[in-house]
Amino acid sequence: MSNKLTLVIGGAASGKSAFAENIVINTGKTRIYLATARVLDGEMEQKVARHKNMRGAGWATFETPLAPEDVLRERTASETILLDCATMWLMNHLMDETDLESAETALMNGLKGSKADCVIVTNELGLGIVPADALSRRFRQKQGELNQRLAAQANTVVHVVAGLPNILKGTL
Repeated sequence: MSNKLTLVIGGAASGKSAFAENIVINTGKTRIYLATARVLDGEMEQKVARHKNMRGAGWATFETPLAPEDVLRERTASETILLDCATMWLMNHLMDETDLESAETALMNGLKGSKADCVIVTNELGLGIVPADALSRRFRQKQGELNQRLAAQANTVVHVVAGLPNILKGTL
């Protein structure tokens, strides 16, 4: 892998997206934002608006709820990509009942094949209680497995808690 891959992991509202955005901004390269969320209700619309406002200007945004690998392959070494977030990407695939194994392989290959540095935001879901329903348990399991695959491929892994970074692997 010639590009640098950074995984930023944390709980909901932990400050991980803002931390990841700063990593991208500090590279000084052209900023690419890969948005995986689907806006299906007013609450999500407000969350997306807050994130856009927080990021500010200077980002090229691509909406990639299922196939960010297509955009990853097109980017150059003069760019840094922020994929926000792997958790929403996974949920989209589970809700659409796609072939998750093929989708994960395509994502991993897209990350390996990208010439741009990449920062991925993901949620840590394994610190809470065992969910009551089968879909939630499957989601939690698949998220943990995806996070492990991403962390294994990443040069740097940062766990963000209360806005504070904890470097688990590599250096910033």
